[in-house]
Amino acid sequence: MDLLAAVGPLTVLSGFAVGLLVGLTGVGGGALMTPLLILLFDAPATTAVGTDLLYAAATKSAGTIAHGRKQTVDWPITLRLAAGSLPGAVLTILALYLMGVGRGSSPRLITIALGIALLLSAAAVVARPWIRRISDRHAGERRPWTVPVTVLAGFGLGVVVTITSVGAGALGMTLLVILYPGVRLVRLVGSDIAHAVPLTLVAGLGHWLLGSVDWALMIALLLGSVPGITLGSHMSGRLPERVLRPILAAILVVVGLKMLFG
Repeated sequence: MDLLAAVGPLTVLSGFAVGLLVGLTGVGGGALMTPLLILLFDAPATTAVGTDLLYAAATKSAGTIAHGRKQTVDWPITLRLAAGSLPGAVLTILALYLMGVGRGSSPRLITIALGIALLLSAAAVVARPWIRRISDRHAGERRPWTVPVTVLAGFGLGVVVTITSVGAGALGMTLLVILYPGVRLVRLVGSDIAHAVPLTLVAGLGHWLLGSVDWALMIALLLGSVPGITLGSHMSGRLPERVLRPILAAILVVVGLKMLFG
């Protein structure tokens, strides 16, 4: 399928559907958008990843502004993550370049990594409340290793997000809940979103240099996702999380297995 031919009402509708789920669940759009581009629009894996990264940079910028105005971003945490993730993203782009990965290719490295990242994201979605309860029991403890481990975790996120565009949301939040017990959840969410902006921007620009970004597709997705995220955010408090969480996890598991074995 010619990818540009797919840019139309279906693409906008897909952006709306993903935006709605992001607004409802708070899970990063990469876990939903990248597989959708590959499975529904038959996009090459590299194009799906690169396009979604810049799409995420745009959507998460709006979220960062909102959290910044409410002062729910812990900037030291954000900077620690970025200190690891940005070098990780740059080194990963360099590695992809040396491997000859670019527009129009679907190397198994990316689809396998994407499948694994989706399964890990599903586990993180299900286990997050349990992890949060255990983490809160250790609130206030002195942890001298927190800063270096945060930077190291950021490096790992930088590698995973650059290869798959997945992980900045579900995996990043899970890591922050473990590393920063006692910090209010809304501040962790704000910090995670703020950190995702420079990470997805740097990784997305790297993919653009590799030739794996479809700008027309990204714009169409944005046209649908902005109203979808807005509507989902307004509806999020009305739908029980205990219902949404297993449904979303099941979707991620099915799609992850499809990426691994499909």
